[in-house]
Amino acid sequence: MLSGVPVWAQTVPAPVARSTGPAAARPAATPRPAATTPLAAPVSQTLIKTLRVEGSQRIEPETVLSYTKLRVGIPYTAETLDQALKDLQASDLFADYSISGVEDGNIVLRIRENPIINRVILEGNKALKADKITKEIKLAPRQIFTRTAVRQDIARIIELYRRQGRFAAVVDPKMVNLDQNRVDVVFEISEGPKSKVRQINILGNEVFSDDQIRGQMATKQARLFRLLSSATSYDQDRLSYDQQKLRQFYLTEGYADFRVTSAVAELTPDKKDFIITYVVEEGKRYKFGDVTVDSQIRDFDNKKLASTLPLKKGEWYNAKLVEDSVDNLSQTAGLFGYAFTEVNPEFQKDAETLTMGINFNIAEAKRTYVERVEINGNTQTQDKVVRREIRLAEGDAFNSFQVKRSQDRINSLGYFQDKMEIKQTPGSAPDRVILETNLEERSTGELQLSAGYSSLERFIIQANITQRNFRGKGQELRAGVNYSSYSKSIELGFTEPYLLDKNIAIGGDLFRRDFNSFNYVGNDRQTTYSQVSTGFQIRAGVPLTEFWSLSGRYGLSYDEVGLDQASYFTNGVCDPLKAGRYLCEALGNRWTSSIGYSLIYDTLNSRLRPTAGQRFSFSQDFAGLGGDVKYIRTRAEGSKFWNLGSGFIGSVIAEGGYIHSLEKSRGEGVDRVRITDRFYLGEPQFRGFDIRGVGPRVLRQQYVTAADGTQTVVTDRNQIVDDALGGRAYYLARAEIEIPLGSGARELGLRPTIYAQVGSLFGITRPLPTATFPTSVDANGNVTVLPINTPLFDSAGRQLYFNTYTPTGATETAQRATTCQTGYSDTLGGACAGAEANIIATSAIAPFKETFLGNSPRPRLSVGIGVNWNSPFGPLRIDLAKALLTQPGDDPKLITFNVGTQF
Repeated sequence: MLSGVPVWAQTVPAPVARSTGPAAARPAATPRPAATTPLAAPVSQTLIKTLRVEGSQRIEPETVLSYTKLRVGIPYTAETLDQALKDLQASDLFADYSISGVEDGNIVLRIRENPIINRVILEGNKALKADKITKEIKLAPRQIFTRTAVRQDIARIIELYRRQGRFAAVVDPKMVNLDQNRVDVVFEISEGPKSKVRQINILGNEVFSDDQIRGQMATKQARLFRLLSSATSYDQDRLSYDQQKLRQFYLTEGYADFRVTSAVAELTPDKKDFIITYVVEEGKRYKFGDVTVDSQIRDFDNKKLASTLPLKKGEWYNAKLVEDSVDNLSQTAGLFGYAFTEVNPEFQKDAETLTMGINFNIAEAKRTYVERVEINGNTQTQDKVVRREIRLAEGDAFNSFQVKRSQDRINSLGYFQDKMEIKQTPGSAPDRVILETNLEERSTGELQLSAGYSSLERFIIQANITQRNFRGKGQELRAGVNYSSYSKSIELGFTEPYLLDKNIAIGGDLFRRDFNSFNYVGNDRQTTYSQVSTGFQIRAGVPLTEFWSLSGRYGLSYDEVGLDQASYFTNGVCDPLKAGRYLCEALGNRWTSSIGYSLIYDTLNSRLRPTAGQRFSFSQDFAGLGGDVKYIRTRAEGSKFWNLGSGFIGSVIAEGGYIHSLEKSRGEGVDRVRITDRFYLGEPQFRGFDIRGVGPRVLRQQYVTAADGTQTVVTDRNQIVDDALGGRAYYLARAEIEIPLGSGARELGLRPTIYAQVGSLFGITRPLPTATFPTSVDANGNVTVLPINTPLFDSAGRQLYFNTYTPTGATETAQRATTCQTGYSDTLGGACAGAEANIIATSAIAPFKETFLGNSPRPRLSVGIGVNWNSPFGPLRIDLAKALLTQPGDDPKLITFNVGTQF
């Protein structure tokens, strides 16, 4: 067994020293202690008469001899034999070796070969998978076993664990002998706990506190609230990175002489924790002195360039501003066609006045032209799809802005991996540049079958197939089916972004959407009206400039709006007392033929996940080009994104709209814009409010009678019928900041945000009350609202009556329906027999109170936090939003979530 992998000491039998010639007459020497060297040196040189190898199995004898300098016919000494043993040892092929036959020159090399490795076994490794270890070590099956390789592999395994912060890891190697000179090598691993950073000590700081300095470091002290953080593990590379972070922090605060004099990490005796100590020298704080630009390029005005820099004399020195100034000057030079401009800041530090003067020296350069544009890595996407997004062509003057714009447009396609950059490499001449676009394709085809649960739609089943780069031509083809208790739809769509290789986009959609509006009474969701839309839309778009574009569209749809007859109809007709006047007015089937346009301004650096730039769109749709519906709908949307630094992304998004009816009045208290064409606001656009929880609505509260006979209305929101009516006008704005997380959280796809939203929905005609209930007043003056009794009719429209009779064999009377005002007929509408008067058949509607609320432009405000997570179950979004400003009738909601899963 191996233990600690000791050095294998080899012994060689001592040869018998023989003397010849005159030396034989000398007196015998006094015996001396045995020498510690493996060989006794011959008294004189002797020639090698014969030379052979014993013990070789796999290795040929000639190969063994090739590792030494021994050859037949050459003289040998103790030194040459000793060197031969060292050469055999250095080969790492032999477990044992010796030399005999030294006395007579018949040299025999006796060897025992190192065994062959049968298996390499890892035991005890849990934190590190076996495949990660085996690809780092050298020992492998069918290789020759050597103790040197074992020691090296032990060192590699320990280093792997140290990179994970496990400095207490121990590796114990063992060898199991097998037949045929084979062995199994076993590495028994004791991983130990992760070594945490127990304490970070700062010495020498006076201006900033220890906590302020620790806050700049990537390494954090192990505390309970950082239980899931990887930043508390010790990492030697992170220690060096933290020193750079400290220097950057002090340099941005004006301390130009700052330095870290020492950084020591001490491992505690139990090897569980580290204590890190930094010794710093802060130095004096400097301000900017004179800031000048010295340009060797004739096109530039030095004074104007200096005035555009963010550095100002008298302000505190900031190294980050210096770096930004170098970038600004390089970009400015790039705008004028100088691709390879060198900008070198020269510092003039004055220790007496504590100022830092800076002169930016712009080296002389030649105007650069694009020699060629290279596109590499696109195995599926055609070259023309990429080239049409590049704003520079061969022979054009170089322009750094156009290069950046080209990069953003290619990234926005979504066909390639993120963060693609167009590299600028020197061309065949100093005034030539090659634009090298190295692409890495990503999958653009998506086949998704998903099932999930949403707080909005309950259970959801979706099937979608999308190819965003169909045939490698940049075309988009999609088909989808959606089913939930809230909506059902099937849609087909196709888009050609460059029709006949011209900068004209064209596309179309076919759809059928089945939408059910609903409200809640308690925990029971009740469907109100249903809307089934079937139709198509064709669209086209053209760019006006680099950032402005115009698109047009035409759509035709057939809408069928209905109500549940069992719940809301009486005598085959929509009953306003059950459904509400506003819902009965929405019923019907109608065609909508509309034409529209959108004017768009877009400078976003990515259409998928922007971090900078802005976008604005103005859209109008005119319905009335035939069909039954006539209106003008106007919408405007705007967004702006900022990279706030350190991974923070800020954004402001605003939108608003108004719909104006072109139809005649449909009656008093009836809005000209139908309920199905209006805007709605709430979840998911307006977080902090329930679905359609903002804007005009009618609340229907039932009357209840107390034990003392007095009447009140229910106030529990869960027991109130809430019908959202939508609005003609709305506005909505959101300010949001995306918060960066560590690399581990980014790998999980976690993207948290904080936000504030403000908005409103309003502008419809106040509906007339559905009904006026009769009342009665008792002797004490208490008013009681009475139900309304509605006559009943049969399917032929004949009024029904209740006939009172006593069934055969019964003692109590019963009632039966008849169309006879007096008497009775066996069939409805038949001849009446008898003279008894019947009672008119009626349906009683329990009294209720209707209140129209929410039709106000006053702002609603909510603040919240949310997180997007690419979970193992599919994309998940959770929001915790609090409505701070509401209007009467609004329906706030604190938590919303949505999750789906792919299978």
